[in-house]
Amino acid sequence: MELAQLIIRVALAVVFVGMGAAHFLPGPARGMSAMIPPSLKRAGFPSGKTLVRFTGLCEVAGGVGLLVPQTQVAAAIALIVFLIAVFPANAYAAADPERFGSAAIPFWPRFVAQVALIAVIGFTLATA
Repeated sequence: MELAQLIIRVALAVVFVGMGAAHFLPGPARGMSAMIPPSLKRAGFPSGKTLVRFTGLCEVAGGVGLLVPQTQVAAAIALIVFLIAVFPANAYAAADPERFGSAAIPFWPRFVAQVALIAVIGFTLATA
């Protein structure tokens, strides 16, 4: 089981680091910024660009953290919280497929996928 967890941890790290890095590419970053619900685009909140960069840093840090034995548990928990925190942006995009195109994964499939991803992250904690 430990080998399976290691393989999954490495795969998750690659995915999260790659997705986090995409937050710093101009095209994807603009699309992600547009996905931020209007309720978070008001005075007193960071700009969409800042939120996208912050979430990118969270993904990169979480991905790297999964590979460091001393930070695996904290990184896994942080990534689970992260996935819950960004879900409203995914739900917002799902409601407008014409505007968001392929990023507008329908609500229920996205929800199931996020829950499954959270479960896989949790699985890596079984012996951490």
